[in-house]
Amino acid sequence: MQYKMLVLDMDDTLLTDDHKISDLNKKVLLEAQAKGVYVVLASGRPTSAMTAYAKELELDLNNSYLISFNGAIISTVKDDVVLFEQTLTQKQIHELYDYSVKMKTHIITYLDGEIISETNSEFIEIEKEITGLPHRIVSSFKDAIYKPAVKCILLEQPSYLKEVEKDLKATMPNLSVAMSKPFFLEAAQTGIDKAASLRILAEKLNIEQSEIIAVGNAGNDLTMIEYAGLGVWVDNVTPELRDFADVIVASNNNDGVAEVVQRYILN
Repeated sequence: MQYKMLVLDMDDTLLTDDHKISDLNKKVLLEAQAKGVYVVLASGRPTSAMTAYAKELELDLNNSYLISFNGAIISTVKDDVVLFEQTLTQKQIHELYDYSVKMKTHIITYLDGEIISETNSEFIEIEKEITGLPHRIVSSFKDAIYKPAVKCILLEQPSYLKEVEKDLKATMPNLSVAMSKPFFLEAAQTGIDKAASLRILAEKLNIEQSEIIAVGNAGNDLTMIEYAGLGVWVDNVTPELRDFADVIVASNNNDGVAEVVQRYILN
């Protein structure tokens, strides 16, 4: 099979634990693009927190794309043109806030380039570090959220958040709900996930489902792993998801992405 698109989750997949692209991963991804393969980054991150990595991989020079906010936005790397965007309504965000209060979790959303919350926590600090976005703590979350936003994240201890995930899916079945990290439970608009946006992008580029490789490690990657012609987990995948991919490669800290490229694209 000649693959035409390689779609990569970022945190804990492409990036090492210290949020860097290894030299080997970078080398083989440049080689893959030289062969005409689209390299697409697909992340729960805001677009602005993906751009520097995309340009490090020369995705701008190769006219590639970003799938950000877990699929809520598709944009070009070269000139940051938004090709697709789907948001939560203000009402949905307010309902998620009420739910978070009831379930005693922290909740954040993104507005005008900032992380918005009423509270702070060790997990919000992690999101600040990952995204580089400023954090505005407000006295009233509902008053601050005056317009639609792309997604919300509920944050709490992992063991408890797994129970919240089950409850939220039952309580608000029309939302797209997935774990991106053990302490991040993400909620987006109905039908929004990485696979849905990948399908839109593939159709735009006339690339068949069978011609796509997707690589990830967590629950918010599952839909694209199942959608792609070849679905790949890195070895540090969330344990209960291991059986859902076609292939498992080395971990994010051991050049798992490079292993995929070398085996299936450069071979």
